[in-house]
Amino acid sequence: MNIGLVAHDAKKNLMQNFCIAYRGILSKHNIYATGTTGRLIEEVTNLNIHKYLAGHLGGEQQLASQIEHNQIDMVIFLRDPLSPKSHEPDVNNAIHLCDTYNIPFATNLATAELLVKALDRGDLEWREILRKEEMQE
Repeated sequence: MNIGLVAHDAKKNLMQNFCIAYRGILSKHNIYATGTTGRLIEEVTNLNIHKYLAGHLGGEQQLASQIEHNQIDMVIFLRDPLSPKSHEPDVNNAIHLCDTYNIPFATNLATAELLVKALDRGDLEWREILRKEEMQE
């Protein structure tokens, strides 16, 4: 499975801790992240992260493109609803695309944990079936 990870500045440390906690599950999948978030995750987990540009430099658009081409199976976008900054990626575009293309999407730690545990149980295998069917069309 291909997993997209993004975190606003105030949530980057939380994303690192999340990835440390679920490293065993995440290591079985392909992880894509915006530049700074990806670098910070790699530093603490040694996971292999496919890094986009920094979010405000186009990384969010790179993730959006993969979503539109059905190449991402799940997105965790830990956002800071209390103090968003103008240079940080806009979560609304990612939400819109994930809703459009039926991509499971989490914006907070509680939902992220549910998705990762579902991923580990195999509850998201329907994404792989859907992708194979689209490739045959």
